[in-house]
Amino acid sequence: QVTLVESGGGLEQPGGSLRLACVGSGRPLNLYEQGWFRQAPGKEREFVAAINRSGRKADYANSVKGRFTASRHDATNTAFLTMNNLMPEDTAVYFCAVSASLEDEFPHKAPGDYDFWGQGTQVTVSS
Repeated sequence: QVTLVESGGGLEQPGGSLRLACVGSGRPLNLYEQGWFRQAPGKEREFVAAINRSGRKADYANSVKGRFTASRHDATNTAFLTMNNLMPEDTAVYFCAVSASLEDEFPHKAPGDYDFWGQGTQVTVSS
């Protein structure tokens, strides 16, 4: 069992930056693939980024590639999503999740591939 708690969301202007944190408890996050998803009002939950167990491979949705960076700090059992050059279309509730699925199938981009989820944190990008 893994418990995930996100933080770091808020209101930011277009072009600004935010860093989301996802603190894990119960088991080390490096036993899992970590994913970040987001869900805007009236839309389905969509894949944003994933980082593999070693932390050396990351994958991103085309809409965030070059602007967002996924990382993990094993000493504090925390995953991060650093978001730069934010756009209004990035507005959503952001979720972190972990997957015990096979490493050689990285990245996993479907919500159903993930086993444990955080509660979400709201990110609003508006001037």
